[in-house]
Amino acid sequence: MTLSRRQVIEAGAASGVLACMASSPLLAQVTRPTALPAFAPAPRQPLVSAQPLVAAQPRVIVDPSVDSRIVARARAAFDRHRSRILHPDIVAIADFTRASAETRFILLDTNSGRVTRHLVAHGRGSDPGHTGFLQRFSNLIGSEASSEGSYVTSAFYQGKYGRSMRVRGLDYSNSNAECRAIVIHSAWYAEPGVLSTNGRLGRSEGCFALPYASLQEVLARLGPGRFLYADRVA
Repeated sequence: MTLSRRQVIEAGAASGVLACMASSPLLAQVTRPTALPAFAPAPRQPLVSAQPLVAAQPRVIVDPSVDSRIVARARAAFDRHRSRILHPDIVAIADFTRASAETRFILLDTNSGRVTRHLVAHGRGSDPGHTGFLQRFSNLIGSEASSEGSYVTSAFYQGKYGRSMRVRGLDYSNSNAECRAIVIHSAWYAEPGVLSTNGRLGRSEGCFALPYASLQEVLARLGPGRFLYADRVA
């Protein structure tokens, strides 16, 4: 069948639109309504500059039991700071939407989407009434509150609570993390026994305080140069 010149032009325009749509990361998410926002798998070599994720790149779907809203925010923050993340294979998310009685510190394997969950305490300045729920964030020195935003994990050290790990804030909302000595450490008040007795964990001074057993996994798998995101969605 011979096409008219008009039909040829229209067919070419339509194919161009479809090609553009197929390459759109936004449309890739829209056309997959059952898929949660996902992190890209870890590259074989450390990234030297920030690179946007593209639809053609293999994508890993995160465990659907994790709140898709916190994953979406963490992924967007990860993309913004990607050039500063040396090892993107493991990501940590502290979902402070949940109560301290829940396992709300998540280690996410970006290659498989598998997660492990851990208890974590929030700062007493974030929950003055000790309700078990984080009420507010603060970046102020002396606030004893948890700070929201993106972090990169830093060096191990021996401190008051034994082997611990420093973190650096990457956002305006947590820029004082180092000045405030916000770190990842274990603490007696974050142990499951405290939860069994009181129905909630104790409170830190803004640090990510974990049970001792959980800290060992976090230090082994997260390690320096990886991404940590803290936030709440309600």
